Amino acid sequence: MEINISGQNIEITDALRSYVEERFSKISRHFDGIMKSSVILQVEKLRHQADAKILTKGSPIHANATAGSMYDAIDMLASRLNRQVLKYKDKGHNHHQAGGALKDQPLQ
Repeated sequence: MEINISGQNIEITDALRSYVEERFSKISRHFDGIMKSSVILQVEKLRHQADAKILTKGSPIHANATAGSMYDAIDMLASRLNRQVLKYKDKGHNHHQAGGALKDQPLQ
């Protein structure tokens, strides 16, 4: 999975980059359909915000998180994206029982 990390009013250090890549590697383990992701880290006074968009084969997945520290914002963002990816993955499955409809039942 390709991760594009950019920052607004913050310099992206190697520690931040490796932390984001570590958290996103856990997300990519759940779902193979992730093609590309974009992460934007922002700082405004005491507010640290992380925003991400994941491109999949279907519709894109978007989430954002705000916290007091950048690492907390990245953790919240990763957990939100993880839930959304699992939900998106589950939508592709057919949950209907085969032959469960009334019209498929044998006559007695």
